[in-house]
Amino acid sequence: MTALANLLKRLLSGAWRLFTLTRSLILNFIFIVLLIGFIVALSSDANKITVPEKTALVLNLAGDLVEQKHEINPFDAFLIEALDEENDKPEILLADLLDVIIKAKSDDRVQLLVLQLQGLRSAGLTKLQDVGAALTDFKQSGKKVIALGDQYSQEQYYLASHADDIWLNPRGFMLFEGYGRYKMYFKSALEKLSINQHVFRVGTFKSAVEPFLRDDMSAAAKEANELWLNDLWLQYKQEVANQRGFGIENFDDNIKDLITKFTKADSSFAEYALANNWVDQLKTRAQMRDELIAMVGENKTGDSYSHIGFKDYLDVITSNKALNKNSFNDVADKVAIIVAKGTILDGNQKPGTIGGDSTAKLLRKARNNDQVKAVVLRVDSPGGSAFASEIIRQEVELLRAAGKPVVASMGTYAASGGYWISAPADKIYAAPSTITGSIGIFGMMMTFEDSLSKLGIHTDGVGTTDISGFGPTQPLSEGIAQLFQLSINKGYQDFITLVATNRNMTLAQVDAIAQGRVWSGKKAKELGLVDELGNLTDAVVAAAALAKLDNYETLLIEKEVSDREKLIQKFMGKANSLLIANNAFFASSDLTSSTSVSAKPMTQLITQLQAEISKMNQFNDPQGRYTLCLVCSIH
Repeated sequence: MTALANLLKRLLSGAWRLFTLTRSLILNFIFIVLLIGFIVALSSDANKITVPEKTALVLNLAGDLVEQKHEINPFDAFLIEALDEENDKPEILLADLLDVIIKAKSDDRVQLLVLQLQGLRSAGLTKLQDVGAALTDFKQSGKKVIALGDQYSQEQYYLASHADDIWLNPRGFMLFEGYGRYKMYFKSALEKLSINQHVFRVGTFKSAVEPFLRDDMSAAAKEANELWLNDLWLQYKQEVANQRGFGIENFDDNIKDLITKFTKADSSFAEYALANNWVDQLKTRAQMRDELIAMVGENKTGDSYSHIGFKDYLDVITSNKALNKNSFNDVADKVAIIVAKGTILDGNQKPGTIGGDSTAKLLRKARNNDQVKAVVLRVDSPGGSAFASEIIRQEVELLRAAGKPVVASMGTYAASGGYWISAPADKIYAAPSTITGSIGIFGMMMTFEDSLSKLGIHTDGVGTTDISGFGPTQPLSEGIAQLFQLSINKGYQDFITLVATNRNMTLAQVDAIAQGRVWSGKKAKELGLVDELGNLTDAVVAAAALAKLDNYETLLIEKEVSDREKLIQKFMGKANSLLIANNAFFASSDLTSSTSVSAKPMTQLITQLQAEISKMNQFNDPQGRYTLCLVCSIH
């Protein structure tokens, strides 16, 4: 036995040494590669991005358009770039896109703006309206905007409609499907699995929990959803029709008329789009390239037109901004901007999600900064934890008590908890297409006693009180159910009281437009839930006016990056720049550099299921109470 034990010991020791050596070799290799890349990137001017003297700026957008990016580990970002892998969820910061368009307007080197939008995924009508306004302003410079692509989704086409000329591949595709709200429903599946769901809610229209109670959408939910969806779709049609110079009747063909027109267009989606005046010209990629060369000339290699992409141009203007950062007046009055984007969860959360503690900390930072005289809270959230929403609301109240006006600026969504944190602001701005309201509250839990019993697993024991041992493996008693429902009722009363107090309304008036019902920003203004229709810039101007500021600067308050994180980001950024420059030869540089990714049907189904489960799994309200609008997304 001793000899065997010694042999095993030696084998395990040798295996561990091999593992340690392998790990060290891999880490050292990565470090050496990064170090070489860092040194070369720092010492080489050859990789420096420059804007050609006469060129086209290509907005080759790839990813979701967002108010705030999710935090990504710099090392993970580097590995994605180094291994030429695709980011599962690429994001485009709205502020970056607007900044690029604004700078390009006055940049004499940029002669033309090209919209290459096939990589643009979700955006939301509110964000699209902001970008559309920037494109309209860009055209005031006299420079043309050209949109080109093999296909256009509905969201992509909204931006394309702002172009002077829209080109589509002769074998391309586009079709308007309108707005819809469709969800998966799990009642029968839960019954088959013997999972018991217990729901507590207030609000006739609070349909967030319906997927677990029904196999279809309730009549009340359909009525409410149809109202705001029609409102948003009408806005979309009016704005696109205005840009294209035709009437809103040029949409919404019934299926019979669509087939008739489609047949007349030789069953070609591209010809159908041309006949409807949705696009101006049908061109192959080669024809598009040749016409762009005629406009701005060839690039250095002579294989395409002179151009610079969105990311490269952003890098250039960001670098220039960094060089001129000393122009920022450290003693000027500030209007602080704090972004609250994503689902509201308890505790500290990373950017891209709203944490009760982390967002409260940002608001507290603004309150304690003597230079900050007013705050704009930019809300882009369907809500979430009721407790976390309340923690944030308390900080908003403390800002106002400190004499610092707060203006809420609503983005694509500011519903449920998103409205809870907006309500105490001195003034609320929303876009006409903002999805807001959903003033209601719910709680939900599942118990698995029946599922476990089928497997021969049972729970039993004794306790000192009626609620001892309460948990998911036991039936929910009538008393505990009553306790939770009373808590939810109180939460709803707190919500409508909060709204009534801050909006100068009676409880009855709020209750009549609450009940979990969703409204568009346009309708919300009519109902008194918001003060003005406008964008983030309008909200900043209003905040400055409330603080009686004539001269001021905006200050974005966001999560502080530690010195260690800054070093890693700088290090990885330089290495990334080198990789991008060295891979440029292999990357497509013109009409195919940004393509949309269409997942296979089964992959889409699995992804959708995972998303539904993930939404419920991330909830962490300490009291199990949620003010969340799950119906607010559209597709």
